[in-house]
Amino acid sequence: MGPLDQLDELGPLLGQVAGGIGVDDLDRPTPCDAFPVRGVLGHMIDGATQFAAAFRGESSPDFPAAVAEGDDVVARAGAALGELMSAIRSPGALDRTVAAPFGEMPGDAFARFVVLDGLVHGWDLATATGQPYKPSDQLVAEVEAFAHQAIAPGMRDGDTFAPATEPPAGATPIQRLAAFTGRTV
Repeated sequence: MGPLDQLDELGPLLGQVAGGIGVDDLDRPTPCDAFPVRGVLGHMIDGATQFAAAFRGESSPDFPAAVAEGDDVVARAGAALGELMSAIRSPGALDRTVAAPFGEMPGDAFARFVVLDGLVHGWDLATATGQPYKPSDQLVAEVEAFAHQAIAPGMRDGDTFAPATEPPAGATPIQRLAAFTGRTV
């Protein structure tokens, strides 16, 4: 399964979770310790906007963009993620070298980071808002294999990724991936 196939599965998952987020959920804490629901959505807006520019070979806009009280962050996140998906699918995007937050890398590899980020933040949002989140075991296994290969020790700075945690006995595949990225499950 390539990154475009992974995105094809991830997109509807994120859309379903976003559709279940209400105004009363925005200040709920998430397993992503730095952010409440509103903050995760804001982070996703910023990342998607920056990453879309990178996949198009454009310079990144100045960020972070403020997510103000009253902003429809769910709609803004959906639009930004849609633009990112379009940019990743643009001709040559996966073949070009992309200026990623942690250095230049092939577009194909960076697309896999995008899937990892989206998959885990989707879990953060679903967990915080009490929603089911059931990515396929195949998707999670492929993303987890990539994560184990790609997350360098220097990336575990508490900002990009926190140190891995121990998942509980009987954890689901997505919970094990979340724990690997530093979430307490």
